[in-house]
Amino acid sequence: MGQFDGQVVYITGIARGQGRSHAIRFAREGAAIIGMDIAAPVADHMTYPPATVADLDETVRLVEEAGGKILARQGDTRDLAFQQQLVADGVEQFGRIDHVVANAGILSWGLTWEQTEEQFTDVIEVNLVGTWKTLKATIPAMLAAGNGGSITIISSCAGLKAMPVQSGYGASKFGLRGLAQAVAKELGDSHIRVNTVHPYAVDTPMGVQDTTAFKVFETHNRHFPSMLDHYPVATVDELSDAVLYLAGAKAVTGAEFQIDMGSSKV
Repeated sequence: MGQFDGQVVYITGIARGQGRSHAIRFAREGAAIIGMDIAAPVADHMTYPPATVADLDETVRLVEEAGGKILARQGDTRDLAFQQQLVADGVEQFGRIDHVVANAGILSWGLTWEQTEEQFTDVIEVNLVGTWKTLKATIPAMLAAGNGGSITIISSCAGLKAMPVQSGYGASKFGLRGLAQAVAKELGDSHIRVNTVHPYAVDTPMGVQDTTAFKVFETHNRHFPSMLDHYPVATVDELSDAVLYLAGAKAVTGAEFQIDMGSSKV
């Protein structure tokens, strides 16, 4: 018996990294997965490798290998109609949505006054507006099912403590906190809990393969310390531990769950 037997989880950004890990872990616990990923370059100002269709296909293979059922499509969180159709098709196939993990996001670097308009607005549109569209697409189905459930939004330690050279990213991640707090209050009476997760560096292409990040850390290193210098990067499984805990923690809502090696407190 799995912890989430018979339940259905909607996850954005599942092609690799954290999203893939969440999908596999939920599948191992008996959940069916509805997932999406843009699986393509999002913007030319991003300086880490983009996810690919091959990555998305591999996630599907791994979820099925773990014994899970999955409906996965390539698409953009900024496309509300796409997400609404995916939700409708997922509910038709699996009957319900119990949990949402709003995981998709991008990062771009630049001094505030030197960033292009595209750099700033792309990050806000994907990370903040795209997450709002995920909630707009999924919450009606959760309410219609009447099963309660949970929404977990992946923010960042940059949503707790602003960092230099990423003002758009920080603004989007701070915005996710406000979005989550509002929705938690709106959905409490419907037994739907809403929480945020705040990682620092994670062992993903965004976390460890971003060529600009290395330069920023060299020039602004005093703003990027943590309390655990001996453990600088979290694993995707550690993030999934938190996501699955929050999905099952019936007494927890409005929480801001930090997995940041103490970075937000330094």
